[in-house]
Order: sequence, then C-alpha cells, then structure tokens
Amino acid sequence: MWALRGSLIASVALLPAIVQAQQSVTLGELSVVATTPVGTSAGNGASAAPVLDAPAGPAIQAPVTERLRGGAQPLYKIPSTVESVTRADLEFDRATFNPVDTLARRVPGLNISDAQGSANRVDITYRGFQASPVTGVPQGLAVYQNGVRINEAFGDVVNLDLIPQVAINRIDVVTGNPVFGLNALGGAINIQMKNGFTWQGTEITALGGSDGRVAGSLQHGQVIGPWSFYFAGDGLNDRGWRYESPSTLGRIYSDLGYRTPDAEFHVIGQFARTFYGATSATPVDFTRINERAIFTFPQTVTTELGTLQVTGRVDLSPTWDLAGNAYMRRFSQSYVDGNDGNFENCSRQSSFRGSLCFEDDGFSPAPGQSPLAFRNQFLIVSPTTPRIPFTPGVPYGTIDTTKIEATGYGGSLQAANRDKVFGLSNSFVVGGSIDVADYSFKSSSTLGVINPNLRVTTDPNNPFYGNIPGLGTDFLRTAGALGIAPSSVLGSNLYMGPYTTDTIDLTDALSLTAGARLNFARITSLDLTGFSPDVTGTHYYSKINPLAGLTYRFTPNLSLYGSYSESNRAPTPLELACANPDRPCLLPNSVVADPPLKQVTAQTYEVGFRGALPDFYDGGLVNWKIGAFRTDLANDILQLATPGNAARGYFVNVPATQRQGVEVGAEYVADWLSVYANYALIDATFQFTGTLTSPNNPLADDGAIFIRPGNKVPLVPAHQFKIGFDVELLPRWRVGMALQAYSSSYFRGDESNLNPKLPAYYVLSLNTSYRVNPNLELFGYVTNLTNNRYATFGTFAERGPVAGNFVINDPRTTTLAQPLSLYGGVRYTFGEAPAPMPEPLVRKF
Repeated sequence: MWALRGSLIASVALLPAIVQAQQSVTLGELSVVATTPVGTSAGNGASAAPVLDAPAGPAIQAPVTERLRGGAQPLYKIPSTVESVTRADLEFDRATFNPVDTLARRVPGLNISDAQGSANRVDITYRGFQASPVTGVPQGLAVYQNGVRINEAFGDVVNLDLIPQVAINRIDVVTGNPVFGLNALGGAINIQMKNGFTWQGTEITALGGSDGRVAGSLQHGQVIGPWSFYFAGDGLNDRGWRYESPSTLGRIYSDLGYRTPDAEFHVIGQFARTFYGATSATPVDFTRINERAIFTFPQTVTTELGTLQVTGRVDLSPTWDLAGNAYMRRFSQSYVDGNDGNFENCSRQSSFRGSLCFEDDGFSPAPGQSPLAFRNQFLIVSPTTPRIPFTPGVPYGTIDTTKIEATGYGGSLQAANRDKVFGLSNSFVVGGSIDVADYSFKSSSTLGVINPNLRVTTDPNNPFYGNIPGLGTDFLRTAGALGIAPSSVLGSNLYMGPYTTDTIDLTDALSLTAGARLNFARITSLDLTGFSPDVTGTHYYSKINPLAGLTYRFTPNLSLYGSYSESNRAPTPLELACANPDRPCLLPNSVVADPPLKQVTAQTYEVGFRGALPDFYDGGLVNWKIGAFRTDLANDILQLATPGNAARGYFVNVPATQRQGVEVGAEYVADWLSVYANYALIDATFQFTGTLTSPNNPLADDGAIFIRPGNKVPLVPAHQFKIGFDVELLPRWRVGMALQAYSSSYFRGDESNLNPKLPAYYVLSLNTSYRVNPNLELFGYVTNLTNNRYATFGTFAERGPVAGNFVINDPRTTTLAQPLSLYGGVRYTFGEAPAPMPEPLVRKF
C-alpha cells in the first residue's frame, strides 16, 4: 500500500475486517483534499504519518494516520473537480526549473500561451480562464501558496517563476469553490511547499544544456526533536532561444517549524529575483526569414520579491481545531520596452505643422469640439521642450518604462468542527481573510530612434532624444495628454471576506455540501501627475457567493458528484485606471482616466463520475474520471488595442461570455510503471452581440470587429489531449515520455473569428534518469523532441515600414515555441539518501 507524500492528501483505512492469524488483508485508501486556503500548508490541513512497512510473515498492512483537520475532506465528498500535481510529477520536469511545464503536461483542460518568448514566463489558461505574469491580462484564476493569495496587488498577476520548483511539495487545481475568494472564476491553484517535517536530507542538483543554460539547486531538510528546518535555493541562467532573450533566475525559500501532538507552527521566508529579455511576439514576416528573430528592443522585465509568513494550527479539542496565517509581501517590477513611436508630422489641420505629433487616427473629437482644437492636442511636448521639430525620414521610436512597487500584508483565521449533528457525521468550517496592499505605479516614454538592427536608442547629445544634458530624462506626452503621457499613481487595495462551509453525511453514501463567502473589495488610487484627475477615486465591490453540491458513493471505488457555485473578481487598479478608449494605456506602461468598470460575476455548474479499478494488472491500480462543467460570466473584462500601437490599449466590460466543456482522464499506476491519458473539450465563447475595437485586425471594418453569440474566445484550443508514461526499464534506469496535442485557436484581437487560426500543434518531451548508487543520480531531459515549429500565442501588429529597412506586410505576430533542446544533469544526496515518500495510487481528479 502506498501513502501520499506531504500533508494535503492522506491515506486512512476504509474497510473494517476481522483479522485472524496467518491472514493478509489489504485495506482500501481514502484520498483527502483541503477545501479551503487555510490549512494547505503542512500541518494545517489533512496529514498522515507514513505507512508502516509490514513485518516479516503474513500480516495486516494498515496505514497509521492522524485525524482530519481544517477543511480537509475525503475526495468522494467533494462535489467538484480536483486535479493534482505531485512531487514525482515535478521531478519529470526538473531540468526546466518551471512548475508550469508540469501543470501543462498533466492537468486536463490547461494550456499555456507564450507571449513572452520564455518558458518560465507564460500565461496559464485553464478552462478558458487565465493566470498570467503579464500586467494587463485579465486574471480569472486565484493562486495560493501555503494558504496566502499570491495574485499581486496592482494587476492580480501571477508570477510562478518566483517560486523555486525544487521546494514545491504539490499543486492542486480546484474548481467550483468560492471559499478561495476573488479571481476564482475558473478555479484556484493551490501550491503547498515542503518543510522539514515533510522532507529530510541534503540534495544538490547541477545541470546544463541548450542555449547556454547553466542551473543548479540545493535543498536541505531536517528534524531535531519538535523542531524542523528546510531550505531550498536555485538559480538559472541562459541566453534564450531567440535573439536578445536571456533569462536569469535566483530564488530562495526557507521554513522553520515547530510541532507538538496538538499544534504546529511555521515561520517561512522567501526571496526571488528574475530577469528576462525580448518579451514580446514577432511579426511572421520576420520569423519566416529567421526563427530566432525578435521585434524592436530592448524589452526587459526585472522582478524582485520578498515575503515573510507565519502559519499555525492548534487542536482546541478532539473535534475543534483553529488554523491561521499572517504574512507580509514586498513586490517590485520594472519594465523597459523599446517601441515604434508612431509619431508623424502634425496635421495640416493643426497649428503646429512641422512639429512632431502623436498618431491620432484612433481618437475622435468631443461633441462640439473644433477640428483645430482637437488636432492641437496631439502635439508632442516635454517638460523642457514645448515643441519638437519633425524630421522626415527619421524612424522615431520610444523607450517606455514602468515601475511597480507594492507592499502587501494580511492573514486568515479559520475554525473547524467535526461534531456529529443529529447523529450524522458533519464537518463545519468558518473563517475569514483580509489582504491589504499599498502600491505605487510610474510610467514614462522617452523619444528615441529605431536603428537598423531594430534597437531603440536615445542620443544624449541631441536635445530632442532621451536624456537632456544636465536635466536628466525628458518624458514625453501629448499636449492634451491623449494617447501618450507619463503617469504616477499611488493607491491601496483592501480585500476581505468571511466564509463558511458545511458537509453533512445524509446517509453512508450521500453527502451534502453547502457554503458561502462574502467578498468585499475597496480600491483607492491617487493621480500625482495632474494629467488624469479621474484616476483619483475609491471604488467598492461586494458579492456573496454561494456553494451547494451533492456527492453519492455507489461503491468504495465509484462516486458521483455535482455542484453549483458562484464567484466574482473585482477590476484591478490597472483596469479601473485604464478603461477610457480616448486615453488608452501603454500596457503595462500607463495609467489614465477612466469610467468605472463593473465586477465580473460567474455561475458554475459541474457534474461527473470518478472511480478506480484496484489490482487491475500486476498489482497496479487504474483510476479514472469523466466530468462536465459550464461557467456563465456577466460583465467579463477584455483588453482591447488602439490604433497604431499594439502596446497601447484599454479595458471594457462585455455583457456575457461562457466556458463549458468535458474532461476525461485515466491513469494506471504500478511499482514499475505509470501511464496516464486525458482529454478535454473546452468551448469558450462570447455570448453577446456588439462591436469591439481591433485596429490591427486585417479584416476589421475601420478598426471595428463585430461580435456575435458563439464566437470563440482567442487562444483557447477546443481540443486538448495529453498522454505520458514513466517506466523502470532496468532496476536503476527509468524513462518517461509525454505528449501534448492541441487543436487550433484564434489570434488575440480576432474575437470576431474572421482570420485563419493559429495551427494545431503537438509537443513531445523525453525524460530519463539513472541511479548510479543510492546517493548519485544522472538525468537527462529533451523538450520538443521532434523539433516541431509551432506557436502558442498570436496577435496583430500595424502594417507598414519599420525603421526604414523593414516592412510588415503580414499583420500577424507570433511567439514561436522553444525548439528541440537538450539538458543533462547530476543530482547528489549527501549521507544516507532519504527514502522517497511513496506515490498515491489514486490520483486526485
């Protein structure tokens, strides 16, 4: 019998039996899942001691377990979907240093969109909802680490590249549960980290490979009496598979724990710094010539994070326990982006002919405004230069910069009770959370020129380009602060909400779950420039989200589930401050005046079966699931582009969108072999009739596209198929392979579905390892084994000449996926190698 690693899933005996001497009895397993954010860190949720080895001779094999705590529930009592990635799954992708690769490889209905040209910085799309590190992408998934929400304060962005992969114990993707608070429209990603109680030993890993990659990691864990200590650090550096696209990662994680029979506490610290270059898509006209080509540069993003967290759990009585956490989080990100300036000679209708003006095609005069007054607003000015002369033939560009800083703090507290009610087994949870953050946001553009190699530079000796001698950086804006203007914003967020859930066993087979959470959001911002006074303001959002579900257990190996739930997300400070098409943002580089946006609300329905076939072949187990879901959204938020510059855009509410689909999965697990396969049909559509802007869409009507019910949401492949295996070919040699295949999807900006799609694609990866001795292991990893040239992201750019040397005839831009890449490494464990915690036989669907 296998016991699950970590503290989130545990094994307990199910089948009572009268045992006689010389009998061998195998007891069933019970999969346990934490259903609230509080309790997902070790010791605060379900936990179990390891399964004891059977003594010599015929005997009973039974797991030794602790009682359920917090919101933990047996899987068969959870009325929604749970997908899990275990520590062993993460080991398959150890050379990538990236947990997102593992999620994409294993989780049905989850695909990635690489808009940045770096495998470490990709958008996750699950059931058509996104979790992205890119500021400005609407975020539809809530993400938690050790019970703390890590959607960042300013744009709800998710930076999983800040978490050291080696320190992750497991990841669960849960759906249909409003207890996870804001942004859980499509579900929540729950990350549980290692600690000294769940991992002991010392291990060093070093690897290298394609594109000059050099990487390494160290982890150490130990237990001393009631104390535990865990430390992990890793680093990676490579030059990337495109030009000017290096990646550098440095990440540290530590945990100090203390445990008694009825309490457990942890102090957790984390620091990370990452740097990436060439973070954008490339016109297909360029990649046809050279697959490594990029567009204008520099394009760099630097991110730093520091966190301090305390978690605790206390058993108040045999049936009551109290758990909580508190944290402080410091986040900083700077972005530098060289762009086409889209400047031109001022119009003849302007008073400033012969001077530099910003392109004004995407703007319309206000009612009653004269054409002259309207055109005069687009004169380029700066603090030191009221007018800049226009020079024919100069390939004008801009270097756009942003700086985001946020300090967040907060905590959660939760009480759980397992007393019987009217003689029926019952699990009751009540809790609440509060998250507060103060942020600052600054952005600016400086005038530059695009060189023949597409690098945007400034000239300190020219008083009109970039840095003015003795005066510093000369920030640009239009006279009317339309389209281009510096920004400086201070603000704060307050998110809080109480919640409660209850699961009662109406019969031995039938369980009823009901609950609700109140989400409250207050978002305050203050404009410091004077150009956008409407940015200053305070917005309030609130909603009660209910949950109701039933599960029925036909046999110990077959159960049915169904549920209804609601969820919501509040507009982010960026979205609120960038909702005016007349004052678009340089995404993610500007914040300007806005009309207020409405919050997004969702209604989710789920139904499905899950089960297992024990002792299927060679003592192994087959587990399977089939399920269907539907989520209807009102007031969904979209990001739209503006004419002349795909980097500029704004946000709007649309009346309705829908995600629905079917997921099927199965897995066989034995001592020497594991095989899995899953399929997902994801139908993500718009459910309204209306007009949106997409100025660079080649089939748009003067920049307008017309949406009809049933039009597909871009970048969501309808058909997603995944299969893989891991086999022990020889006693110390293992080989694994994984295949992912996705159908075609529409380009971003083609919401009306008029243009050809991004082609369908597949990607194959290979993993192998050889254990030389108990301490030394060699491993290798191959990505894109067939060197398939495909793109997971696409959008549109403006046609026309660039820098006088290049012409964009095809408006499509894509980010090609990483080509065939080879990595190899060594892992060494000092002293006695820690016994690996066995894998669960039942994967958590």
